[in-house]
Amino acid sequence: MSNTTDARTLSGWAFAVRQRRGAMMQRVAVGVASSLAATPLVGWQIAGGWGLAYVVLQACEAFVFAPVNARSPRPMSRARHVLGGATMFANTGLYGALSVLLWLFGGVAGGVSAAVMLPAAMVYSMVNAPRSLAVLACTVTPQILYMAAFPFLLIQLGATPAAAITAAAAVTIFTIYCLSVWRALAERARREQRDRILAEERASRITRALDDQGAFLAAIGHDLRTPIGAILSGAAELRNGDANVRQNAELITDAGRMMKSLLDDLLDHSRIEAGRMQIEVQDFNLRALLAQTLRLWRGVTEAKGLKLRIEGAHSIPANVRGDAMRLRQVLNNLISNAVKFTQGGDITLRLNAWSEEPSGYCLLIEVADTGPGMTAEQVTRLFRPFDQTADGVSAMHGGSGLGLAISRNLVELMGGRLTARSAPGQGSRFTISLVLPRAECAAPAAEPTLDDSRLAVARVLAERRAAEALAAVAQAAPEPAEAVMPSPQDGVEDAADEGRPLRLLVVDDHDINRRAVQLILQPLGCDIVTAADGLAALERCEESVFDVIFMDVRMPELDGRETTRRLRAEGGPNALTPVVAVTADTAAEDIAACKAAGMAYFVPKPLTPPALLGALQHVLEETQGGVAEAA
Repeated sequence: MSNTTDARTLSGWAFAVRQRRGAMMQRVAVGVASSLAATPLVGWQIAGGWGLAYVVLQACEAFVFAPVNARSPRPMSRARHVLGGATMFANTGLYGALSVLLWLFGGVAGGVSAAVMLPAAMVYSMVNAPRSLAVLACTVTPQILYMAAFPFLLIQLGATPAAAITAAAAVTIFTIYCLSVWRALAERARREQRDRILAEERASRITRALDDQGAFLAAIGHDLRTPIGAILSGAAELRNGDANVRQNAELITDAGRMMKSLLDDLLDHSRIEAGRMQIEVQDFNLRALLAQTLRLWRGVTEAKGLKLRIEGAHSIPANVRGDAMRLRQVLNNLISNAVKFTQGGDITLRLNAWSEEPSGYCLLIEVADTGPGMTAEQVTRLFRPFDQTADGVSAMHGGSGLGLAISRNLVELMGGRLTARSAPGQGSRFTISLVLPRAECAAPAAEPTLDDSRLAVARVLAERRAAEALAAVAQAAPEPAEAVMPSPQDGVEDAADEGRPLRLLVVDDHDINRRAVQLILQPLGCDIVTAADGLAALERCEESVFDVIFMDVRMPELDGRETTRRLRAEGGPNALTPVVAVTADTAAEDIAACKAAGMAYFVPKPLTPPALLGALQHVLEETQGGVAEAA
């Protein structure tokens, strides 16, 4: 049973009884030791008999209080309560009886031993009876009675009345002191119990608030990613227009990316504050990541009249293990800040790496600029989130003030450090120090562009149709034993089926998302059917056979995962059709839940053309193998 349950549900009596049960083996050990110590004075027969009786009484006490000491405590009858009190009284009474035997058989030496033993037993009983005056009375009363007999035993041994009076006063003072200490301990125990309950209630409220906040942000993030994805998808298609249209498309793309960046920062900050940010370790090509990052920012820096330089690239290893997405996020944040604050000069990416035994690399990545620099006071507040004070960096230059705070937290989650050095008029330098293990295998290739993605999908479609044509020819070929001539109508239907477009089902409760997917995939000549919820999707799957299904995960009534489970279980014409999850929830446990539901792949929101086309290419290549084998 947990301490929380003890504190909330057990009475003072039950709490003290359970504490005594926890110390039972300690009492047995002390009883055996006391029996051995008393043997020279009282003889082994008496000492052994006393020790055996004491151990038996411990077992009796454990039996009587078994309902209270159970993992799930049960109520005891009144008679069992009385029997329990009598057992505790007899238990401590028997231990105190050893002091009388020491007095009788050992004389003064035995009395000195008893004078040490009984106060120790009284203190033990006091400590093990917290919050219960009844348990204290049952366990301390025998000790007080035995100690009260000390003056009379002294007189019997020939002591003077003055010595007996002094002994009586000492016993009285010690008893009063022990009772006052118990009262203070009991009050402190009650106070600690009350504080613990309040702390647990506060922790529970905070946990619920964090859960509610996480659910709220996840819902808001999901809803905001829908229009952002449509904005970015539409802008990508507009780039194929004339110069004016392309210029407007660039403006829309920049605004969409800014909205996406702010949303990502807010969600990342929330995850970090709640302790739910996870680092996903996998093999990646560090050189390719750095080259892609430089290509991304080269046009921006040149448009502003800045030079983007790189130093020490030759020392960087190729394949390493780590979270490539988060490292790219940190680099983009640092370079973005450098571009924002630098009006002239250059931005330098300084790289250094060396082997770190047994199987890794130490990395130093520095982003230096020739901007105005910062004061020491500004540097100390640089990594504070939402720093919007009058001289704060984000207040002076814009932004949410989250980028650097998130970057430092991400680097620390990866086991590294992010530091900043700056002075007025001398620019700023941000340094990432990180240790990354060597890759276990070659890293995957770089992410393709939109045009490359469409060409790749078109190539896979052509290969798929060729394989389907071969399969149709193989099926139409006459068997050796019996030749069957196909009818002209059969040939027309086969030819029509071989040249049919790719049939896709897009399921999303937001019309803007469905239209965005159509906008991206229609240039490929796909036949696209849409459904607004899971139930409608199941109906569409009964009516037609699809090559690929794009399924939103968060939908009312029937979500995407449950829809996929029903699709697989019902065994209809689309039971084996690949389902691609479209979701804003990209945590490892969310992706695992999608795979467990029967989904083949996933696309993160907000939707981007390369990601959507890459997912389509992936599932087509997976299914193409089966078609080729059939051919």
